Amino acid sequence: MRVLLVEDDAMIGESVKVALRQEGFTVDWVRDGDAGLDAASDQHGPRADGGYDLVLLDLGLPRRSGLDVLRAMRARNVRTPVLILTARDAVADRVAGLNAGADDYLIKPFDLQELAARMHALARRAEGRAEPVLRYGDIVLNPATREATRQGTAIRLSAREFALLSALMARPGKVWSVAQLQERLYGWDDEVGSNTVEVYIHALRRKFGAALIRNIRGVGYVMPQLDDQAASSAEGTPD
Repeated sequence: MRVLLVEDDAMIGESVKVALRQEGFTVDWVRDGDAGLDAASDQHGPRADGGYDLVLLDLGLPRRSGLDVLRAMRARNVRTPVLILTARDAVADRVAGLNAGADDYLIKPFDLQELAARMHALARRAEGRAEPVLRYGDIVLNPATREATRQGTAIRLSAREFALLSALMARPGKVWSVAQLQERLYGWDDEVGSNTVEVYIHALRRKFGAALIRNIRGVGYVMPQLDDQAASSAEGTPD
């Protein structure tokens, strides 16, 4: 999951970024409201429809308040789920945030495990699924525990293999360019190798079978709809 963290407190921002990356999230961090609005509204962001999977938004920001950021996002039709993180615990503040378009609210100081659980819940809601796991045929991924199984047998995946497979499984039939997949795996300050996506695709095919991920020449990669995958397997091995 690609996350935008908008937080001006250096200690909180760094601790949240590090903790979430350890949990397998890709995190970009900005420290003021203007930068947060620009990043959240970026139509060339990690998702094909622009923006992030989730925004973690502080309210007491320099240059532009968190509420102003939120209102501007919704006015621009940015539909990304927003989880407010703030020390303001008055009911009126919570109501104002929710009425401005927030999807959830967490009071500082907060437990990082609770934060991660709320983030996964918002992601499920945004993807239109109630079940806490992702399923594709006999493959099951649990984003909360980062466990992967096939026919009930555990499959060992690296953090980035898991992130890549999660993105593909969440939207079967969608063709992803290499650049889009790179953005699912790497934050702004991560170094990206020239063929890293291809390496992870190769590893996933080795573990789950070549038919799992199809190469659309000159375009990118797709996890076929299950009916399409069955037809492809009958015809032969995909590119």
